[in-house]
Amino acid sequence: MQTFEEKGLSPEILKAIGELGFVNPTPIQEKTIPAILESGTDLIALAQTGTGKTAGFGLPIIQQVDSYTNNVQALILSPTRELCLQIAEDLKSFSKYTKGLKVESVYGGTSIVPQLKALKEGAHIVVGTPGRTLDLIKRKALRVNAIRWMVLDEADEMLQMGFKDDLDAILEATPQEKQTLLFSATMPQGVRHIASNYMNSPEEISVGKKNQGSDNVSHHYYVVKATDRYLALKRLADINPNIYGIVFCRTRRETKEVADKLIQDGYNADALHGDLSQAQRDQVMLRFRQKHLQLLIATDVAARGLDVNELTHVINYNLPDDPEVYVHRSGRTGRAGNKGISITISHSREGRRIKELEKQIGKRFEHKLIPGGREICETRLFSFIDKVEKSTVDTEQIEEYLPIIEEKLSGLDREELLKKLISVEFNRFLEYYKDSEDLNVNQEGKRDKERNEKKKRRGDSGFTRFYINIGSKHGFTTSSLIGLINEATGDKKIEIGKIDLLRKFSFFEVEKDAERKIVDGFKNSVIEGETVQVQISKPEAEEKFRGDADKRKSSGYDKSGGYDKRKSSGNFRKSGSNSGGNRNFDKNKGKKKRY
Repeated sequence: MQTFEEKGLSPEILKAIGELGFVNPTPIQEKTIPAILESGTDLIALAQTGTGKTAGFGLPIIQQVDSYTNNVQALILSPTRELCLQIAEDLKSFSKYTKGLKVESVYGGTSIVPQLKALKEGAHIVVGTPGRTLDLIKRKALRVNAIRWMVLDEADEMLQMGFKDDLDAILEATPQEKQTLLFSATMPQGVRHIASNYMNSPEEISVGKKNQGSDNVSHHYYVVKATDRYLALKRLADINPNIYGIVFCRTRRETKEVADKLIQDGYNADALHGDLSQAQRDQVMLRFRQKHLQLLIATDVAARGLDVNELTHVINYNLPDDPEVYVHRSGRTGRAGNKGISITISHSREGRRIKELEKQIGKRFEHKLIPGGREICETRLFSFIDKVEKSTVDTEQIEEYLPIIEEKLSGLDREELLKKLISVEFNRFLEYYKDSEDLNVNQEGKRDKERNEKKKRRGDSGFTRFYINIGSKHGFTTSSLIGLINEATGDKKIEIGKIDLLRKFSFFEVEKDAERKIVDGFKNSVIEGETVQVQISKPEAEEKFRGDADKRKSSGYDKSGGYDKRKSSGNFRKSGSNSGGNRNFDKNKGKKKRY
């Protein structure tokens, strides 16, 4: 195994990272450090979150920056404020002994004035989010005409969050003679577009297999009724007294509901979602990082950029539609050599999806049973006794109170004292779990339950289910379908629920308040010359759609060879309409745009 000394890093950098505990490079660092130091060619690096990418590009850039000039020499873009700040702090730590080097971070959600002042005073490396970076470039406060390194960290996330136009504008403002370093967990078409338009014969490296789960993470799943999901979550928290983890929910609404219930039930939890102000978000994250919170309830979007190494658990309150999202979620635990557990609370209809995930990430999911009340009470009791046994007594602090306490308890013998101590600590648990029901789904009668679930179709869930006549055959994934919905409605804040992506058509759910936006947004819409049909789905009609799917003869899309999302995400337009100004609509002739 190689060491950092063998990578040709300077003594100043080696001293700094040595103090941070760095000994051997991670696989991504082994490949990127020499490539950036020696070759100078553009680089595409595919690696999952938590693999050490920041040091992979940060260390060689720090070594080559000329700190005696006052120009910005490296620009690093990241999708979120949290990740931006984390990268900047890491680079400052790496360059602790590199004389004169300045690192600045720029991001939205806060006053621009201090950032303008910092840039005016000079910076060699700037780490920023796309929106604020572009704003500063337009103000001529951030000059990128002389940069030598352009880093796009988590490029796929930036594109998924809608920063494509910002990235294009920033990249066009940078000089052609530079080294562009693109780091991404996946390579969707948008990332390929960046590579083909803004990179010169890039070298491509990959660490680990696509969708490969971490070896340090165990995968467990529990099967319960959908209505018992919250009760199951509470029991899992109770059976793990020292849990420190993230609970992932599908929507902002669900995130808030789950967090509110947990707080009301006395759990040490809080929510992280898009409706929080930046100050509120920072406060929640500070409490979580300081472990004043045990459970953080979040959506995937809100949790982007979080970098916490000591998580014991990740809990999937709902399975994500995209397997890559599951890999990202589970990869947030089991970091820095620690072991972690990824838990999925599933219902009886998701057995097939569990099997698919096992194949895709190459890991076995272990079926576990939701613990009963007796098991939980025993676990909590013994955990409490262990804490008492191992606690350190500071006699000086309590000495003055001991005579009074001894006098009050003098009438109790040892057995009575233990009983009262346990009762005070555990009355709540004992009372709550008295006569508690078994939450585990009995696999017998599973098909009947599935039929009942299918009939309900989430009729009282606050969502409306729609049919759309496009599917995987037309080149769509769940992510690109979400993008199409956002594009058609012009509203990225619409809450999207379950998506069933089938071969020739699909079903998707949106919050009931957005029904009219969906209907109006897709009215007279066309993809590749074919009319897009979107209508509210009814259970009986849905069963017919599914049953007749394989009987239909190819038509429409099939004749034209299908929609190819690899060519463009901008060939969706409204017939006879100027599209209301949405950036991906062709206002003039309705022709396909080229990326």
